Amino acid sequence: MKTLKDYQLLTAQALALIEDEKDLIANLSNISALLNMNLDNINWVGFYLLKDEQLVLGPFQGNVACVRIDLDKGVCGKAFSTNSTQRIADVHDFPGYIACDAASQSEIVVPMNNKGKTVAVLDIDSPITNRFNEIDEAGLNEFVKQIEEKLNF
Repeated sequence: MKTLKDYQLLTAQALALIEDEKDLIANLSNISALLNMNLDNINWVGFYLLKDEQLVLGPFQGNVACVRIDLDKGVCGKAFSTNSTQRIADVHDFPGYIACDAASQSEIVVPMNNKGKTVAVLDIDSPITNRFNEIDEAGLNEFVKQIEEKLNF
C-alpha cells in the first residue's frame, strides 16, 4: 500500500522524467511506464486524450484497450465530463461500465486539465476489487496536478 510520501516521490520522479522533454506522447509514455513499475496490483495504466469530442487511447501499459470512449460513457467518460476523480471499488457496480479488459475489477480515473479545460484522463485498473483507497486518490490527484502543469497539451 502506497503512502502519500510514496506518491510525492513518484511525482518528483515523473517531473524529473519530463523536465527536458516537450513531446506530449513521449512524456505520457514514460509516465505510464513509471506508474506501471511502481504501483502494485494494477493491470492497466494509461491515458485517454480528448480528440474530436471523444476520448482516444493514448500511451499506456497493459493489455489491448478500448480505443475510443464517448465523453458520457464509462468511468473515463464520467471523470472527464464531471472533471472529477472517479474511484470505483467494483466496476461491475458502475452503471454503464465499459469492460475493455475482463480482468479489471476496480478502477481510478483522474481528469487532467490545461488552462482550465479538461483535456485528458489518467486511467488505472486493478484485477482486485477495492484496490484504490483515499490515499491513492489524494496521491494521484496531486500527481496529476503537478504533471499537467508541465505537459505540452
